[in-house]
Amino acid sequence: MSQPLPGSNRSLDDLIICIGSQQDKAAFIELFNASSAKLKSYAMRCGANSSDAEEIVQECMLTVWRKAASFNPDTASATTWLYTIVRNKRIDFLRKERPDQIQSLDLWPEPGSDELEDEVESDLNGQVARNLLQTLPEEQRQIVFKVYFEGKSHSEIAAELDLPLGTIKSRLRLAMKKLDTLAKEQMTWLIIILMTSF
Repeated sequence: MSQPLPGSNRSLDDLIICIGSQQDKAAFIELFNASSAKLKSYAMRCGANSSDAEEIVQECMLTVWRKAASFNPDTASATTWLYTIVRNKRIDFLRKERPDQIQSLDLWPEPGSDELEDEVESDLNGQVARNLLQTLPEEQRQIVFKVYFEGKSHSEIAAELDLPLGTIKSRLRLAMKKLDTLAKEQMTWLIIILMTSF
């Protein structure tokens, strides 16, 4: 169970459980006050502007009110659950309002220093990344894995695989292009995957 919030004897987990079991308006207000600024900041770090981020947070909180009963603290922390909703709402917003702005970085955002964001990255991106990597040919998947998961340079990979440096760069470029295309063309499928994290 998460720690109580400053100035309160209830944690985020407790607040969401109260909302889900009792439709507790006081708990909802307390949750909103405790989390809305961080959720807006997270939406903006994911690429939303201030106005869009506010709308995304409002949609997130409506979802919390309706679906709080489905929250399970044994499966995910309250922060992970809330950040997952924000992330899904942002992707949904882009699909409806600005589909041209969807990028592969929506799948693998650059890691931030924020501990809560890192927790969400761990929960969401690992499964999404594994599923997408399976769509790549083995020769491309191997290079993507070595670059992004093992942290190896192009030169190191070329030496390790005994391939020309140009071949490594070409295969990586083709792989990233395919992943970017998947991110733009299959957002419905990706949202379903993200929703199963709840």
